[in-house]
Amino acid sequence: MQSVFNYLVTPQGGRTTGQTTIEGQELLLNTELQNHEYSNRVGVILSLPLAKKYQELREGDEVILHHNVFRRFRDVRGKEKNSKSYLTEETYLAQPDQIYAYKRDGEWKALEGFCFVAPIKETKMFSIEKEKPLVGVVKYCTCGLEVDNIVGFIPTSEYEFIIEGQRLYRVPTNSITINYGHKGNEEEYNPSWAEGS
Repeated sequence: MQSVFNYLVTPQGGRTTGQTTIEGQELLLNTELQNHEYSNRVGVILSLPLAKKYQELREGDEVILHHNVFRRFRDVRGKEKNSKSYLTEETYLAQPDQIYAYKRDGEWKALEGFCFVAPIKETKMFSIEKEKPLVGVVKYCTCGLEVDNIVGFIPTSEYEFIIEGQRLYRVPTNSITINYGHKGNEEEYNPSWAEGS
């Protein structure tokens, strides 16, 4: 089955995050449908769209997606509903602008228009913040920025993802305002809770 403009994807590891297996029994750690942070955002491409302009990705690529693709929520009457991407429990439609990065040959790559940056630990002695606001280390990018460069970005442009156990912000490339280059003395801020995700 193929869609004209959308990718067919399947969730990797289920629709939600926050499950664990203890002694052979699955334990659901999250019972909140409304919180988008518990929606799985990693999938695998089952088929490509018929429109040739979206052929950068390939079948079998692991992809980072928007949280609404696999999301289940409650409507205004409290009734559980699937997202508009839902086809079957294992098959969903993902629009091209809902896919931000892909993994091929063991390496993650950002799609055009997006960068993924790691937050930096705050170094000011009297700051109550744990990370420097609006600054990060480039991890994946396609806009000519080098990996490990320090960049600044505009407020509210960052969106958090956990990729390979590391907390990263997805930032649109047009929201990056400055490239500080590579200074080398910054420490990435990655809390220990992210390692098991």
